[in-house]
Amino acid sequence: MKKNIFPAIRITLVSLVFFCALYTLSILGISKLAPNDQPYENIGQSFTSDKYFWPRPSAVEYNAAGSGGSNKGPSNPEYLAVVQARIDSFLVHNPDVTKDQIPSELVTASGSGLDPNISVAAAKIQIKRIAKARQISEEKILNLLEESIEEPVLNLFGPEKINVLKLNQALDNISIQ
Repeated sequence: MKKNIFPAIRITLVSLVFFCALYTLSILGISKLAPNDQPYENIGQSFTSDKYFWPRPSAVEYNAAGSGGSNKGPSNPEYLAVVQARIDSFLVHNPDVTKDQIPSELVTASGSGLDPNISVAAAKIQIKRIAKARQISEEKILNLLEESIEEPVLNLFGPEKINVLKLNQALDNISIQ
């Protein structure tokens, strides 16, 4: 028994030191090297005006204190009614778009409810509405959108994406000029 208990205690103490101290400090050091622009750019925010790009819907109304999804399955009648209402609203505000053209991310909430990004396709489908509301050429908005595309990490991990807050801020800046 003594033969096994002392090595077990030793490995437990070594693991505690490594995982509680050394690993934690190394992750903290790496995080200090990462760029930290503006913290609110990483949290989805609500935009409902026709003159802005709309983000992905949120199951928690963009409340960062209560991150989470709806936890309702795709066959839940309540969930289907919410998605249908989002589709109907999108179609009213984007009359040139058909139901089958709407990217699913514009009518379904993300797992966290705080996703700050949308796909390039989800942004492009909104250009006509924004151009009309702001009385700016679609080409100008498309150029701004293309400048706002964030590439995948190391051009390898994940899809291209658009940060909605950054894009809407840039959109406000060109409207002022």
